Formats: sequence, structure tokens, C-alpha cells
Amino acid sequence: MSAPTIRTIEPRDDVQMANVIRTVMPEFGADGPGFAIHDPEVSFMSRAYGRPRCVYFVVEDDGRVLGGGGVAPLDGGDADTCELRKMYFLPELRGRGVGRAVLERCIEAARAMGYRRMYLETLTGMDGAMRLYEKLGFLRIACSKGATGHHGCDTFYEREL
Repeated sequence: MSAPTIRTIEPRDDVQMANVIRTVMPEFGADGPGFAIHDPEVSFMSRAYGRPRCVYFVVEDDGRVLGGGGVAPLDGGDADTCELRKMYFLPELRGRGVGRAVLERCIEAARAMGYRRMYLETLTGMDGAMRLYEKLGFLRIACSKGATGHHGCDTFYEREL
């Protein structure tokens, strides 16, 4: 496997990124109601993240999209808060520092777009992701924020930017 490339999502990536999300989420039991796997944007990520104050990065290796993560305004939140959204990676990418690199790109992009805080929702069992969030300064908070519709998530984090 070559060194993966991190770049902004393009329309040609939509099908592959949707497949990543639909593969990874069930692996962690996140395939029922209240999880992001059912969000309409999963099928057209490039369009959903082409809006103002949004960005989505994909990880490409040998022409294949193997994961990604993005930033968008927190639905139902204040204008200073963004949400880290749909950060998922196929098993072959895990443990290679790619998640950290994508998250750092998301943090930089959020700052550049004028956000002051980043919020995220996750799920018990996504232990590697939670360790990464904590290493990069995210603090666990007691309850959800905004109106994401992801009532299946049970762990919440926030970070000042």
C-alpha cells in the first residue's frame, strides 16, 4: 500500500465514500435508527459538503477512497460551533496515523472558516476514535448539543479551536 493522499471530496468520490460509511458503521453496531448511516447526505457527500462553511476530506490510496471526515455547521447550534462529521476509515487504514491527519486537517479548516468550537458525537465501542479525540484536546461532555438527529450516539465531545 502506498502513502495515502488526503484531499477534498469530489463528485467522483460519492459512491466510494458512501460504501465506506455503509461498511464501517455496522461494524460498530451503528446501523439502526438514529445513526448517521441513514442521513440522506451519505449518498451525495460532495454536494452536501459543497455548502458554505463545510468541507469534507477523503483519503485516497491507489485510486480507492478508503475513508474520510468533514466539518459542517452544527445543526441547531450557534454559528461559532461546527460539528466533526462522518469520520470513518476502512480497517486497512486504521493504525497508520491517517485518522489523526484527517482530524488535524478538519481542525485547521474549521479555524479558517471562523468556527470557535468543534463538537462531535460518537458511540461506545469506538475506542480508537475516542483516544484520538482526547489526544487532540477534545473533552467529553455530558450530553448532546444541537439537533443532529443522531440519538443513537451515546458519547459527546467538544474542543475549543
